[in-house]
Amino acid sequence: MSIYRIAIVGAGPAGYFAAQALQNSGNEERTFAIDMIERLPTPWGLVRSGVAPDHPKIKTVSKVFEKIATSENFRLFGNVELGTDINTADLVERYDAVIIATGSSLGRKLGIPGENLQGSLSAADFVPWYNGHPDYKDLDVLVDCDTAVVIGAGNVAMDVARMLALEPHELDETDTADHALEVLRRSKIRRVILCARRGAEHAAFTAPELRELSKLEHTNVIIHKSDIEDARARVGETPEKDVKSNLDAMSLVADMAPTNHERTFEFEYLLAPLEIHGTDRVEEIVLGVNKIDGDKVVATGETKTIKCGLVISAIGYEAESISGVPYLKGKVANTEGHVEGTNIYAVGWAKRGPSGVIGTNKSDASEVIKLLISQLPANPKNNGDVTDLLTGHPIVTQSHWEKINTAEVEMGEPLGKPRVKAVERAHLLHLGGL
Repeated sequence: MSIYRIAIVGAGPAGYFAAQALQNSGNEERTFAIDMIERLPTPWGLVRSGVAPDHPKIKTVSKVFEKIATSENFRLFGNVELGTDINTADLVERYDAVIIATGSSLGRKLGIPGENLQGSLSAADFVPWYNGHPDYKDLDVLVDCDTAVVIGAGNVAMDVARMLALEPHELDETDTADHALEVLRRSKIRRVILCARRGAEHAAFTAPELRELSKLEHTNVIIHKSDIEDARARVGETPEKDVKSNLDAMSLVADMAPTNHERTFEFEYLLAPLEIHGTDRVEEIVLGVNKIDGDKVVATGETKTIKCGLVISAIGYEAESISGVPYLKGKVANTEGHVEGTNIYAVGWAKRGPSGVIGTNKSDASEVIKLLISQLPANPKNNGDVTDLLTGHPIVTQSHWEKINTAEVEMGEPLGKPRVKAVERAHLLHLGGL
C-alpha cells in the first residue's frame, strides 16, 4: 500500500474538511498520512474565533473536527507558523501535496478619509477580539460613546452590530472572552446603526440570523417597513428564493410591536460611507445617500451625517499572503483549487474568497481533494516530514490541545459557561502541559 504524506496548513473548517475528504478517499492501494499545521496553539479556526458567542449551536461542528483529528494517520502541529517556524519550500519538498487552508484574516478597507482615526475598526479585528484570539486581546475598542455605526450587509456585520447592541449580561453564559465582557459591560453605547450600501433586497444576511433578532430581550430592533416595501417593489412578484426568504424575515422584524428599551439596533439601507471626521478620534461619519436605478446602485449627491464614536467596517476579507504561495485579488492564485505547476492546493476562503457558510467548505474541500488525488504521482516521495525542522520548538499536538480544551471547559463549568478561553499564548501552552 502506498502512503502519501499531505500537509494541511490551517486548522479551521476548510482544513478539517479537507482532512476528512482525504480520510474518506483511502483504499486498499493508498492511504494518507495527514499533518495539520496551525500557527495558533488552538485549532478550529473561525469556529473558535469567528462564530458569535451567542450562537453556540454552530460551534457543535467542532465534534466533527475532533473525530477527524483522532483518526489514524492524523497529527496536529499547533503553535507552528508557516513563514516563521518553517517555510513553504520545506513542505513542498517533504510532502506529496500541500493544502493551504488559512482562510481570509485581513479586513477590506473602506478607502475613505478618516478611516485610520482611533475608534475606526475592522470587523476582522473586532470579532477575534471578543472571541479570545491571542493576537487581538489588546485591541482598543472605544465604547465611551452613545452611538456606534457598523458598515456592511452580511452576517459578520450583523454579528458585530448585535454584540454591541445587546445587554452584556445576555453574554454571561457564553464563551465571550473575559476581557471583551469587561469592556462591553462598561459600554455607554445605546444606539447601533447598521448601514448598507445597497437596498434590502441585496443584503447578504441569512434569514435565520434575521429571525433571531426577535430574541434580543433588551434591545429595540428597527427595520423600516418602507425599506422592505421598496425592495419588494423592485424585485417584483417572483424574487429569488433567498431574497424572498430574507425580505420575509425582515418583515417579521419590521412588524414586531414597538418596544421602549434603552438600547436600539437600527438598519439603514442605501447609505455608503464617504468620510469619517474627528480630531483625535471618530466623532462622526458622513454617508452618501444612494438610490436604485434599474439594476444599479447610484449616488444621489445627498449626504447623511451620523454623530458617533465608533465605526466598525464589515465589508469583506482578504487572505494574508504566505511567502512561496502565489496570491491574486485577496486569495491564493489557483485553478479549481490547484496552484498550477506545483503540488500546492487551496481550500476554503483561501481558495475562493470569503463566501458561504461553514458547511460550504465541506463540498468545496471534497472537490479539491478529488483533483489532488487525480494528480498524485505513482510513487510517494518518502522525504520525511517537518518534525526534524522543529527540534526544540513547542508543538501543540492533539493530546496537548485536548488538555487545553479540557482545562477551558472545566474553568467554565462553575460559571455556567461552555468554557473560559485562555487568551495568552503562554497560558495556552501551560494548560497543554508545554
